[in-house]
Amino acid sequence: MTVPAIRLNPRMHMRALSGHPWIYSNEIGMDAAIRSLPAGSIVRFQSAEGRALGTGYFNTHTLIAGRILTRDPEQAIDAAFFRARFAAALALREKLFDKPFYRLVHAEADGLPGLIVDRFGGVVVVQANTAGMDAVIEPVVAALKETVKPEAIVLRLDTPARQTEGLSQEVRVVHGKLDGPVRLEENGAAFFADLAGGQKTGWFYDHRDNRAFVSKFARGGKVLDLYTFAGAFGVQCAAAGAKEVVAIDRSEPALALAKLAAEANGVSGIMDIRRAEAFEAMESMGQGGRKFDVVIADPPAFVKSKKDLKPGLKGYRKMVKLAVPLVRPGGVLLAASCSHNVSAEAFAEEVARGLGDARRGGRILRSAGAGPDHPVHPLLPESAYLKCLVLQLD
Repeated sequence: MTVPAIRLNPRMHMRALSGHPWIYSNEIGMDAAIRSLPAGSIVRFQSAEGRALGTGYFNTHTLIAGRILTRDPEQAIDAAFFRARFAAALALREKLFDKPFYRLVHAEADGLPGLIVDRFGGVVVVQANTAGMDAVIEPVVAALKETVKPEAIVLRLDTPARQTEGLSQEVRVVHGKLDGPVRLEENGAAFFADLAGGQKTGWFYDHRDNRAFVSKFARGGKVLDLYTFAGAFGVQCAAAGAKEVVAIDRSEPALALAKLAAEANGVSGIMDIRRAEAFEAMESMGQGGRKFDVVIADPPAFVKSKKDLKPGLKGYRKMVKLAVPLVRPGGVLLAASCSHNVSAEAFAEEVARGLGDARRGGRILRSAGAGPDHPVHPLLPESAYLKCLVLQLD
């Protein structure tokens, strides 16, 4: 099949030539033929002089109009291409983890922009977040079957990013079957994920190392796990020896999964799993003088787009201001942000301001992002979306 060529405007090729995987719409010499290409079309990108920049996919309707898949202009984007990329991603994860519970593909950093694949033992969940990945979903599924050999494959085609790309929303099982929540393991504890209806792919593997770290401070103490979702932080703290864990979320389905995890790990007796709004719960507990040895505040994204940045940053500051009084002197606060529009520096500044608002001092014990199964492309520092600070408070 003939692959169309798209030329960039004069002097607009240097970023792509240096290895950056994105090409913006204003860098492309648009004409009627290019604008008529179906969203997600595979194309060859070239400089204005005709120098090959690589093969990728194109969507005329989005700001990031091109995403490069390979620097080899002759390479076909087919099942063999995806098998090779999946094999490389799998080899890395098998070096990092003893058990098959991890993010298998993390978009650009694994050479597959727009694609997310999470592995839950024998089940994999796929997110195709761009028109280009949506267009090749069949060879993606075929390559996963051959490389990973899963029992089931779930397509979570229901992300906000797909709306930006002009794509439909749906969830479907395209291989095998899915019967209820799926069991997974993390840091020696068992959990349950709703792969068809839970947030994102149903689980957040990105905080694995941060959970292991903060649970070290839980033994013999009291823990507050705000925004607990399926209980990941709270249950691991309980399993590490906490004497009491209060886990809060506003989602009943998520809390049901947290209760399953508590039961599976034999810690139901020390866990108080309740439905509440986090800010309201913090205010109430603060007025009541409640104190905890560990407080965990890992909310959903406060900043979902750039227009939300100012109020979102205020939200993080307020969250910390309300959480700090709940931490006993010498105790630990974990504060996190998964908003990719918030820089690490901006988040750290709001945490410091919240600490100052609460008239408390302390020290940062850990400043971290996502685990190694969520690698970052060297030229896309903005893709390091997760920020996590662990502080000991005076």
